[in-house]
Amino acid sequence: MAVKLRLKRMGAKQKPFYRIVAADSRSPRDGRFIETVGTYDPIKKPAIITIDEEKVMKWLGNGAEPTDTVRSILKQQGIMAKFTASKVKSSKKETKTEEKKEIVKKETPKTATKKTTTTKKTTTKKEGK
Repeated sequence: MAVKLRLKRMGAKQKPFYRIVAADSRSPRDGRFIETVGTYDPIKKPAIITIDEEKVMKWLGNGAEPTDTVRSILKQQGIMAKFTASKVKSSKKETKTEEKKEIVKKETPKTATKKTTTTKKTTTKKEGK
């Protein structure tokens, strides 16, 4: 299931109001969604944006893809920068642990042990009639 962070249109004619939602990419624009993560009101000057940052970070961490408009809203709020910074930190931690594992492997001496195996030969006699 591909999850997208996208806008769900609300409000009356000529007066749009949007909710930022996490929804399955196959569901319709104003249809079923999983969770509301914020709102966007473009009519007010300046536009009013409210976002639950924890929910957005959770969804981005789980692999949700924001649409172009939502991505620009998240950039304005500074959330995309925080997300990319957290990805860089986690990847640095992973590389450090991999380096430690390699060092441990190099330090441990490899001892060659010979395994001795014995095989038994079995002979069978064929009986004739």
